[in-house]
Parts: sequence; C-alpha cells; structure tokens
Amino acid sequence: MATTNSVGSIISAATAPITATATNKNILGKDDFLKLLLQQLKYQDPLNPMDGAQYAAQLAQFSSVEQLQNINTSLSSSIDANYVLAQSVNNTMAASLIGKDVKLSGNSFSYDGSTNVNAGYTLPGAVNSVSIDVYNDKNEKVRTITGTGLTAGDHQEVWDGKNDNGTAMASGKYTFKVNATDASGASVTATQFLWGKIDAVRFTTSGTVVVINNTEVGLSSILQVGGKGA
Repeated sequence: MATTNSVGSIISAATAPITATATNKNILGKDDFLKLLLQQLKYQDPLNPMDGAQYAAQLAQFSSVEQLQNINTSLSSSIDANYVLAQSVNNTMAASLIGKDVKLSGNSFSYDGSTNVNAGYTLPGAVNSVSIDVYNDKNEKVRTITGTGLTAGDHQEVWDGKNDNGTAMASGKYTFKVNATDASGASVTATQFLWGKIDAVRFTTSGTVVVINNTEVGLSSILQVGGKGA
C-alpha cells in the first residue's frame, strides 16, 4: 500500500487519471484540489496516517484556493456591473445631446438635399486666401467657395447645396477640402471640421452613435457642444 503523505506525491504516483484530467487545464480549481486531497487520504498508510498538523495545513490551502476563486468571481461580477452602469450613464448623457449643435472632426457628410452644410476649418495662423472645394461621392468637384476667415482660429463657411452654376445638387455623400495659402503663396495646412445638429442617438452593438444629417457619428468625433457656429 502506498506510503505517500503529500498531494505532490499523489499527483505523480497514485492519481494518474486525475493528473491527466488536470493537465488539460491551465490551473487547478478547488474541485481538483479536493479530489487530490481525498485521493491522498485514500492511499495513505493506515499504520502511518497523515500528521494532523499537515492535514490541517492542506485544508487551509484548500480553503485559500476556494476563497481566491470566490474573490475572482466577485471581481468579475463587479467589473461587469460597473461596465453596465457606465454604459447606462453614457447612454443617458448621449440622449441629452439631441437637438444640440456640435462641432465634429472630419470633412465627410451626408447632404439631405435641402439643409445647408456648415464646413469649418481651423487656421494655425493668418493666411492670405482660403477656398473650400466640395466634392460628390464620385470625387468630382461641384463647388468652390471663397473663404472669408483669414485669421488664426476657427472659421466656417456655408454650402447651400448648389454647384458653381447654381444648380441644386442631389442628396448623397459629399466631402470638402480646405485650401489655404499665405502671403508668399505657400500652402498652409488647415484642420477641417463640421458643424451640425444632433437629430437622434442610436445604441448599437459597437457603441453609442449620434445621428447628424442622416449620418451616424461616433461620440469620439464630437469636439465641442454648442458655442461658435451653433
């Protein structure tokens, strides 16, 4: 009869089936630990049983494993609960943005066929000239607007939905590009943005988005709520 008195000995000698099962896991759980302890008791020498202090120590180890797993489960549940709470708060705050005018990063937009579009740009310094080119979804330039804001800072120009000939353009996807030059004629990089009103908020599987001119925009694209340009 086996005379081993430790869980490690049982793993290597008397509990091959259990070991095979355990090695398929990344870690041993409390159930596995308890099985090993029972196997140890089963195969101990009745004439030389496990020392009481050693047995108590192994029970304490088992209790520690169980407590750690319970803590891990509690932490996971707490993290999930906090995530749901954060999402609820974000969704509530996002819903309060409906009807607000916002500043958005980017230069792509959907034209609904009737509503004017506010194309914005930020200049790093004073320039000599600014023009805004509007392109349709085929990358065809349909309109050039002369910019009036030539100083450093934010400016905006309004596109009325017409081409250079005064013909109303159809609804669809459009983009704009800002061209700025300084007094020497050198190109100056302008940061482009849009102003628009939030018509709705949608909660999708990929996150919360706002709807502006029939276009879904992520919350991370919002640079400013209200203020100049609203």
